[in-house]
Amino acid sequence: MPALTDVAEATPFDPERLVRTLAKHRVRYVLIGALAARLQGFPRVTADADITPAMDRLNLARLAAALRQLDARVFVAAIPEGLRFECSAEMLERATLWNLVTNAGRVDVAFQPAGTEGYSDLARGAIPFDVFGTDVEVARLEDILRSKEATGRVKDRQDALILREMIRRSRKNVQR
Repeated sequence: MPALTDVAEATPFDPERLVRTLAKHRVRYVLIGALAARLQGFPRVTADADITPAMDRLNLARLAAALRQLDARVFVAAIPEGLRFECSAEMLERATLWNLVTNAGRVDVAFQPAGTEGYSDLARGAIPFDVFGTDVEVARLEDILRSKEATGRVKDRQDALILREMIRRSRKNVQR
């Protein structure tokens, strides 16, 4: 394992380790953001994962266990190795967004992504994908677009243009 100060810089994004660890702990979540869109053909590469987990206490305990296994720390730009925190179900439910650095790379845990009502909202339309031999629920492009449009960030507005076109083309292909 890299030295503590080198965790964020020395650990490249490893989506396989992340997905397998979440599966091992039976965490219920929906993959959101650019990685979810990438699985559906979105052209932008991303170096992190965004997830929206179910908020029940059992799932939060499972998520906390998975994050501890991944040596999760709070991401702070000025502190590359991140800040240690009490990674427990109780602590996780105290915030709506956790920006973390782990031994599998950056992970953002968004309990209620912009423009959504959280896990139950996203899970209703989620698409099952086999990712590294693991079943992963992935947000639909329409839900990713809805969230990106709600943030108002420049990067998300640019992504929204591409997502709208992808959705338009997929609908056009379905109509044929």
